Amino acid sequence: MQSNALLLAVFGAIVLLTAWLPMFLRKLPLSLPMVCIGIGVLLVWSPFSPLVGVNPLENRILTERLTELVIIVALMGAGLKLDRPVSWRGWESSWRLLGIAMPLTIAGIAFLGWSILGLGLAAALLLGAALAPTDPVLASDIQVGPPQSGKEDDVRFALTSEAGLNDGAAFPFVYLAIAIALSSASGEPFFSRWLAVEVLWKIAAGVGIGWLGGKVMGYLTFHLPKRSGLSETKDGFVALGITCLAYGSTEMLHGYGFLAVFVAAVALRSVERQHRYHESLHDFAEQIERLLMMVLLVCFGAAIAEGSIFGALSWQVIVTIALVLFVVRPLAAWVGLIGFQTSSREKAVIAFFGIRGLGSFYYLGQAEFEGATILWVTVCFAVLSSIVMHGVMVTPVMHQLDRGRPRSWLRMPRTRPR
Repeated sequence: MQSNALLLAVFGAIVLLTAWLPMFLRKLPLSLPMVCIGIGVLLVWSPFSPLVGVNPLENRILTERLTELVIIVALMGAGLKLDRPVSWRGWESSWRLLGIAMPLTIAGIAFLGWSILGLGLAAALLLGAALAPTDPVLASDIQVGPPQSGKEDDVRFALTSEAGLNDGAAFPFVYLAIAIALSSASGEPFFSRWLAVEVLWKIAAGVGIGWLGGKVMGYLTFHLPKRSGLSETKDGFVALGITCLAYGSTEMLHGYGFLAVFVAAVALRSVERQHRYHESLHDFAEQIERLLMMVLLVCFGAAIAEGSIFGALSWQVIVTIALVLFVVRPLAAWVGLIGFQTSSREKAVIAFFGIRGLGSFYYLGQAEFEGATILWVTVCFAVLSSIVMHGVMVTPVMHQLDRGRPRSWLRMPRTRPR
């Protein structure tokens, strides 16, 4: 009874901090994820620790389910706050980061996993697929502002759209790793089935169902006659319903649900781009995302302080992650942005701030590989290092970047009365 009461009290404190901390940290070189991990560490070191035993290695199903939920909510929020209509030229940075930078990053990380960590081909590829995507949850400090806020420069747009799209685009590489491992054991060919199912069908299903679902929900929200649309309810939790509907229906048809959620949000915006109800939907999604993220990172901090999560930490892991964060991702993104019309300084910021995050835990839980402990320790260390390094640097770097821009970059929001 006492432990349940303590857990409830801790949860209540986390809920309150979810509302208060972002305001307090706004101008400090600290991020909310850093504080959450610190809270988890302090809880374990306190005499009242209720969170011992939350090691993700020992609770993989729970880890997978919680990260799955926070990711899809974050993807809905990311899609809702993009003001820019979808076009090849307007989203050029997104396509470059997705089509060039991410495969290069996966290949680079896989090579490091094979050459430094001693992983097999399949396990190394899984590590690359898990660590390549920019995380939509932890990257919120460097994303665009709320809908119609006007805070959508090239850097913020590129990182927001990349985080929304590459979560779904990483899955083919995850399944390629699994296919290679199965083929090695059975000797059966795998490439044609992988290409047809995991690449062509699942991507097409994710994009198609997401776009169609977003358009239908947009009509039900904004265009039903006699003021009977969902927008008239003013309820923000409609965002959660759209998120789960898009994700669940796509997964039932064996498509990529992560991709469908982001595409559905973008399609919903396209139906009625300037309606104020988008703000309510985004704000609710952001609040749920922040709360879930805080709970997960407090547990992550508790697992770190408990000690066993980094029991297999070695110099090879440290060197690998240093190369991933300082060489592989920045170099791959820089190559992907060659020819993109923006300043070198903005390209450098886009390339550097490829934040690793909670999605990596989800990808890693999709299969069991030989060397699983090394994989988990490497991913955990990558996420911790990214949270600390990027969290310290994001505020001063973005302030410096904004000061170098003309004042006109911040557009006045265009809203129509509702």
